[in-house]
Amino acid sequence: MTADPSQHHGPFTGHTPPHQQQPATRPSRLTGPLLVVSTVAMGLMAGLFFAFDVSVMPGLDRTDDRTFATAMQYFNSEIDGNGLFGLVFCGALLTTGTAAVLTYRRGRRPTARWAGLAAALYLVVLLVTFTVNIPLNNELADLGNPAAAHDFTVVDDFKGTWETTNILRTLLCTAALGCVTRAVRLHGRAEALPDGR
Repeated sequence: MTADPSQHHGPFTGHTPPHQQQPATRPSRLTGPLLVVSTVAMGLMAGLFFAFDVSVMPGLDRTDDRTFATAMQYFNSEIDGNGLFGLVFCGALLTTGTAAVLTYRRGRRPTARWAGLAAALYLVVLLVTFTVNIPLNNELADLGNPAAAHDFTVVDDFKGTWETTNILRTLLCTAALGCVTRAVRLHGRAEALPDGR
């Protein structure tokens, strides 16, 4: 009697014995450093937005419109011309997104999901910044020298909208920080297991 070939799991049958599992793919060596850099960058951005929420804007609200416009113009000018800020501002998305892609490709789906969610939340921060906050900054800059200005309507429009969206950016960035922190924890836990799972 001829045996059923489906019952054999030899090296040439193409079948994997049920008791054998394919080993988990090891993550890229870049994943850990990328997640750490992402955490730091997210923390710095969340801290910057939070500082405006709790100190800068409330303090400026107690001044007159001329002083408010002058101070905000200086703040915006310093931030726009700061290369380190630009690196952190853009790098937070780049490092988090790259870490999400790398972990996904290597089968680390839980880590990839949290890193991907962090990247998505921070992407919303960027969209809010480029569609609301920066245009408002530009309108305030178009006021010119506040010392010579007479119409400060733009300041009144600026205050409510800019402050509200900045609170939103703080919340989104803080949530992204929590997500990437979770991704770091999951990555470290997987690294500690013998089979990398």
